[in-house]
Amino acid sequence: MISLSPVKLLFVAAVIILLMGPDKLPEMAHRIGASWRALKRLQERMESEVREAIPDLPSTGDIARMARSPVSLLNQLADRADRKEAAAQSSSVDATESPVPEGPPLIEPPPRPVTPRNHVEMPASPPDPSLN
Repeated sequence: MISLSPVKLLFVAAVIILLMGPDKLPEMAHRIGASWRALKRLQERMESEVREAIPDLPSTGDIARMARSPVSLLNQLADRADRKEAAAQSSSVDATESPVPEGPPLIEPPPRPVTPRNHVEMPASPPDPSLN
């Protein structure tokens, strides 16, 4: 694979300057600048149209941060889901039920198995008969 170091980039720029000549260089720079501005306007227009269609969309910086670190995004979503689940369980207790006595529970619930957040359990498949 080709690596572009700063020295190589300067060499390529020097060759382009020699090939273009000093008279065509300002015109080429103007064209590149105009093209860059047109691309930026297109990006801004598309982003505003998408934001009008989807108003709850996160900011562009948040989306870039999510794309760079999808594992942290998944961890945040899992934590948010855990908090919602805990809130739903605590609000589902009916007020007409007898109050829960204070103190340690009489029967301890079994501990939850500890698995990494990126662990995905695959369904068990039947054994392959050709392996016998």
